[in-house]
Amino acid sequence: MSTATAVEPIVKSAGLDVETLRAQFPILSQVVHGHPLVYLDNAATTQKPLEVIEALVRYYTDDNSNIHRGVHLLSERATMHYEQARIKVQEFIGAERADEIVFTRGTTESINLVAATYGRTHVRAGDEILITGMEHHSNIVPWQMLCEEKEAHLRVVPVNQDGTLDIDGYHALLSDRTRIVAIVQVSNVLGTINPVREMIKAAHERGIPVLVDGAQSAPHGAVNVQDLGADFFAFSAHKMYGPTGVGALYGRYDLLDAMPPYQGGGDMISSVTFEHSTYNTVPHKFEAGTPNIAGVIGFGAAVDWIQKIGVGKIAQHEHDLLLYGAKLLSTIDGLTVIGNAHDKAAVISFVMDGVHPHDIGTVLDLEGIAIRTGQHCAQPVMDRYGIPATARASFACYNTKAELDKLAEALVRVKEVFE
Repeated sequence: MSTATAVEPIVKSAGLDVETLRAQFPILSQVVHGHPLVYLDNAATTQKPLEVIEALVRYYTDDNSNIHRGVHLLSERATMHYEQARIKVQEFIGAERADEIVFTRGTTESINLVAATYGRTHVRAGDEILITGMEHHSNIVPWQMLCEEKEAHLRVVPVNQDGTLDIDGYHALLSDRTRIVAIVQVSNVLGTINPVREMIKAAHERGIPVLVDGAQSAPHGAVNVQDLGADFFAFSAHKMYGPTGVGALYGRYDLLDAMPPYQGGGDMISSVTFEHSTYNTVPHKFEAGTPNIAGVIGFGAAVDWIQKIGVGKIAQHEHDLLLYGAKLLSTIDGLTVIGNAHDKAAVISFVMDGVHPHDIGTVLDLEGIAIRTGQHCAQPVMDRYGIPATARASFACYNTKAELDKLAEALVRVKEVFE
């Protein structure tokens, strides 16, 4: 029987002091089922450093107040910290202006916002919306709903066997009836890094705007929306060491300015009478009601933390882990990795002969190892490969090669249990 053994590092270390860094994450020190926690479910959500946790506590202990409306000191401070977070996010993704950043509940709401506003305004019967075969459900279902409402058609770019997109197929599907392209930059299942810059350029040559799902790309490498040419870019704080329930939509100012509001309520208006209402300026017309103030402030703290550690260092460390983990798992008989694109983020999805992914996850949990199992909100990807589900290990800056050794050793024991 094959056994998994540690392999030599493939590339040099990124230079992160990972042990010191790990000390900033209180949750990583706990014991699970008698074993030190090995957390490898980062594509689902990352853990939070003390700086983010303390920012949340500080808001609630020092500044808790509603924003944009009060003249007292607490409201002024809360508003200042909230709007400072907007500037931090703007700079992090390279947007031209801070008012191109709309705070939402996350990637899902950001995509729904665009579908419900830009989409409803521009899509008519017989038109087409183009997505890819590796999209998360959040970048499929809103467009399906819009197509059903407008009697439009959803077109899908095929996925090759190695987990890359059929780029020739993409170009062939772009047409005079395409009203918007919505594409994922990094697949949450396959880890594939798609050539979105080139895809956006091709769409723009036909005058077609492009929304980029950046949920998995924003945490793992430098993103510059102006360099990409993205018209919209959606992402979530909780996948980049920030709080849950908050994220952002970047939109080109001219597009946001022309779009109708997403929801009605307080703060998104300039004036209200029973006969007529006028709307606030961008981005406030898209932020109806009291927002997740603490979450946005925590989002800003997460951006500060990432910048302090270094986006490049984080990306290189995760790439080291990806190469190391892929080599390690290749030594396990009966284990097949799903998605082998050359350009890939720190995600390894796999199946094992004769073992359901849920059983893999359950056995690993008993050894203190947290991975994700299932369809990962990407059922069409599973259908593409003819499998019911996968097990997925995904890495962050606080993971180590020693943890991947534990994963591989535990997977060998999984095999033994089910033989």
